Amino acid sequence: MLEPNQVEELICLVAALDRPALIRHLQNVRASFPVDFTSEFLDTADLDRLRHILVALCLHCQHMPDLDMPSAA
Repeated sequence: MLEPNQVEELICLVAALDRPALIRHLQNVRASFPVDFTSEFLDTADLDRLRHILVALCLHCQHMPDLDMPSAA
């Protein structure tokens, strides 16, 4: 189970992702059930909705994804 600070970190990390990164993570998420989104849905869904789905999947799977975040300069 994710610790409360990990949940907060997850939400912050996912909030910083742009659409291409969100799509990449949603297409590669490993869940205990099939996860399949159409390209049309991923290309047209509201960014906040995509972020919500990714956070929900991560919470359901109980793990922190490897989110490639750009380093601050």
